[in-house]
Amino acid sequence: MKAIICGAGIAGLSAAWWLRNDGWQVTILERAGALRGAGYLIDFFASGYDSVERMGLLPEVRRVCYPIDGVLYRSVDGTPTSRLDAEAAYRVQHGRVVSLLRGDLERILHNALDPDTGIRFSTSVDGVTCTEDHVDVQLTDGTVERADVLIGADGLHSRVRELTFGPERRFRRDLGYHVSSYVYTDPEIAGQLGNSMHMVEAPGLQAGAYRLSDDRVGVFLAHRVNGSGELPADPRAELRRRHGELGWFVPRMLENCPEPGELYYDQMSQIEMPTWSQRRVTLIGDACQAVSLLAGQGASLAAGGAYVLAEQLRENGDVPGALQRYEERMRTAVLKKQQAGRNTADWFVPATRTKIKARNVLLRLASARGLEWMLRPVLRTPGGNVVTGA
Repeated sequence: MKAIICGAGIAGLSAAWWLRNDGWQVTILERAGALRGAGYLIDFFASGYDSVERMGLLPEVRRVCYPIDGVLYRSVDGTPTSRLDAEAAYRVQHGRVVSLLRGDLERILHNALDPDTGIRFSTSVDGVTCTEDHVDVQLTDGTVERADVLIGADGLHSRVRELTFGPERRFRRDLGYHVSSYVYTDPEIAGQLGNSMHMVEAPGLQAGAYRLSDDRVGVFLAHRVNGSGELPADPRAELRRRHGELGWFVPRMLENCPEPGELYYDQMSQIEMPTWSQRRVTLIGDACQAVSLLAGQGASLAAGGAYVLAEQLRENGDVPGALQRYEERMRTAVLKKQQAGRNTADWFVPATRTKIKARNVLLRLASARGLEWMLRPVLRTPGGNVVTGA
């Protein structure tokens, strides 16, 4: 059996590992010329944590995680206003949570692949022809590959989804924010950050920084947008214009903002589809299940979804039937997480000073021992662990 996976992110690499472990011939297509860089910090728990544990990769993941002890919120001039202790989240997850760079997780998954797993960089999908017993995939290099299943793991702006199901605008729900992240080297700022994530904010604006290894600083920026929120032609100029009023470390951070080609900048969106599979083509990860940063667990659901997909293909010789059962197993958890994201959208970057103050009170309460149940709607969804069903 042969699988073609489009996308060498967390979802695609995880699916490749599980399928190759089951004896499949696997080819990964990645439109970038190499694995992506550091990316941004993610909290990895629930389905994702259990998935890498079953792969035997948890020790490697723990070796590259960062001991984030909380999130410290600051006013425009840098004055602390509120804090959410990470210990509260650890208690909700019973300690089964790690914080690490997306790029580090992707590197671990890539290095764990069987040497016979082929990865074709600078290559994507340009056409799909699906029959009852195979799928022909036309590639951007002009060649055609035949497989038993095509897996679109190519993210929010999936090319496989576009070719198989239609244009992105039919499925994307924008949540009213633009977000950006990058990493730069700054020993002075890194030394001031300690083990906390620091968030400087004003109504409709938020700028975060956290310390990484080797004197690096991870940067996260978010701001509210109106209407369709189309992406700017020059993201760096837009970030400097939007966040220029913020103080403390933010001006220095903006000075070190990289060129647009090295900068992550996108809408905060969800993908909502009536079905994720068509014959022998299916989608995983953000290509069909994007829950957004507001809901959390995007990376964890991507890894967990890859586990469930491989499990169903292992247990069912009928590929279309296995894809349907994979979707049935995943859909409820994904819909609940997406709803949780929409429910918290208005509080992610509060639009007014009054809402900022109210949010800060809630965060202080949630950090108190015995009141961590307030975080459960975001961190734990009944049946939300697609690996264990818990």
